[in-house]
Amino acid sequence: MNANLLLQYGFFFAVLFLLAWPLGLYMARIYRGDLPAFVAWLRPLENFCYRLAGVRHGDDMGWRRYAGAVLAFSLLGVLAVYALQRLQLWLPFNPQAMANTTPDLAFNTAVSFVTNTNWQAYGGETTMSYLTQMLGLAVQNFLSAATGMAVVVALMRGFQRKEAGGIGNFWIDLVRSTLYVLLPLSLILALALVGQGVVQSVAPYASVPLTQAVDYEQPKVGADGQPVLDAAGKPVLEAATAREQTLALGPAASQIAIKHLGTNGGGFFNANSSHPYENPTPVSNLLQMLAIVLIPAALCFTFGRWVGDLRQGLAILAAMTAILVALLAVEVWAEQAGNPLFERLGLATQGSELMAGGNMEGKEARFGISATSLFVTVTTAVSCGAVNAMHDSLTPLGGLVPMWLMQLGEVVFGGVGSGLYGMLVFAIVGVFVAGLMIGRTPEYLGKKIEAYEMKMAAVAILATPLAVLLGTALSLMLEAGAAGVFNPGAHGFSEVLYAFSSAANNNGSAFAGLGANTPYYNTALGLAMLFGRFTIIAAVLAIAGSLAAKKRIPPSAGTLPTHTPLFVVLLIGTVIVVGALTFLPSLALGPVVEHLQMVGVR
Repeated sequence: MNANLLLQYGFFFAVLFLLAWPLGLYMARIYRGDLPAFVAWLRPLENFCYRLAGVRHGDDMGWRRYAGAVLAFSLLGVLAVYALQRLQLWLPFNPQAMANTTPDLAFNTAVSFVTNTNWQAYGGETTMSYLTQMLGLAVQNFLSAATGMAVVVALMRGFQRKEAGGIGNFWIDLVRSTLYVLLPLSLILALALVGQGVVQSVAPYASVPLTQAVDYEQPKVGADGQPVLDAAGKPVLEAATAREQTLALGPAASQIAIKHLGTNGGGFFNANSSHPYENPTPVSNLLQMLAIVLIPAALCFTFGRWVGDLRQGLAILAAMTAILVALLAVEVWAEQAGNPLFERLGLATQGSELMAGGNMEGKEARFGISATSLFVTVTTAVSCGAVNAMHDSLTPLGGLVPMWLMQLGEVVFGGVGSGLYGMLVFAIVGVFVAGLMIGRTPEYLGKKIEAYEMKMAAVAILATPLAVLLGTALSLMLEAGAAGVFNPGAHGFSEVLYAFSSAANNNGSAFAGLGANTPYYNTALGLAMLFGRFTIIAAVLAIAGSLAAKKRIPPSAGTLPTHTPLFVVLLIGTVIVVGALTFLPSLALGPVVEHLQMVGVR
């Protein structure tokens, strides 16, 4: 890395931590009900929400009831978003008369947005009406994010409480996450994005004349609306001329703000954050990257304040940052190195020039390699999935980095709430292993870690690898899955592996070279999203309930300090070793083989 890169990345992390510190302390007060004066005026609205839903402030839920509320609320969300898509043709705010989506696509999209995955097997500006985008997708961007935040707050209560039967009230945690955190931040960011040129409109799409007509060929369509085929079964082409271009508009800024702050990632337009209407300037690019990781980083400070020792949160934050920075360095190196195949194709001079400029394929010139590499790393370390470049065009090792970041369980900051509770599960595993090594009963934050917690931690850690590896294997074995693979060899394998890694870990980004909008992939990936999201949530809430019921043990001479650099190293090692042992064989078949082919190893 040169001085310019170090300056850019140093500025990014400095601004991030300066914003995350006060936000984290603010959220610690919010979840305790200690509202600062500048938001206290919202208390009547909060109470009105509770009265409307029949929620009582003193109603403390056990972990099973809390989990049941999460599942019931999410099921209602799936049904609502599914219905909007299936009925959008006859509903208002559809100026382009978008057709109803197919049942399999509606299922996939509904599950995707409710699980905070936001995998998109469709083009937003050609598929979804304004109403579906606003009332269905944008609303779920708030609610799915708030659900993850509620679950991590429940886990924090498990560490804080002693001999308690409950872990809080899901509906109160959900309302406070939405009303006091997500809505205000989204409003601020949306206004900033509009100031940078991001569109926000409910007007119909605009048509503008081209300065020069364009002649092209297109498939001829019969009276039934289907392409006319020749004797060989291929589409018959006919000449056409384009004299105007349609510019897609819509209420984009409001959805883009929460898609980043809620680590959702679903783009209003098909090109996501590489689209000039979603991400027009380097300033908007910086704001979006900061928004992706802001709340996950802030929750580390919330955790430290919640358990009464800010150093505990800083240790978690340090482990997350160390892994992110290390893999960011690999990403930048891989993309700046370029592709040596240019020289072997006989383009020695031109190839050397292209390599000197790095791998710009699939990247926006207004961002370049440095900002794109940071975006790629951040969006997959955090379970966001927004993209400002074509991930399918990354170099093999450049594609391995985001894939592995997802496969680690998206605990390197991770999603809002889900990243922290995932990392705390690894912390529990780490102290258990350390306890076995020194012959003592493992303890974490004054709570004994026993067989039940380890069983639930194992469920949480193994759930996503099971969905990823089983889904990838079945897709390559079954005819319906293999039919969507357009790139044979190692890269085609990587595309399928990336898709299931993204779905099961609730990321939503894609290599995009896979034909995923089919009944098979819409169903298989949808099931992977559900399994990856709610299996882990159930296991985490079970851990929270078990910890809340335990006595608090005072630290002794044999207690492992969990705020020291030694613990940070132990936590990093636990995350990396589990990720390496689980996914290294599959990565060797995909990006590693592709890299060796690129550099000429036979």
